[in-house]
Amino acid sequence: MKNVVKLEHYYNQKDLKDRIAEFVEYYNNHRYHESINNVTPADVYFGRDKEILDRRQYIKQRTLLKRRTNYELQNTPLNL
Repeated sequence: MKNVVKLEHYYNQKDLKDRIAEFVEYYNNHRYHESINNVTPADVYFGRDKEILDRRQYIKQRTLLKRRTNYELQNTPLNL
């Protein structure tokens, strides 16, 4: 996104300011940041990060349990 802003041609200040505002909105509210546990800066600022990380951990544990159960079912010998 940053490269797009730098590569485009702007013919007046309003166009440039609008594009920068669009980039800042994306960067702060939609782009996940690896340095803050793959949440957005807005999530951290408004205190939503703990809830998001807890939900991700719950989903991960549930997925691992399903995989383990499916694996065990597939690899259990049939008693006929």
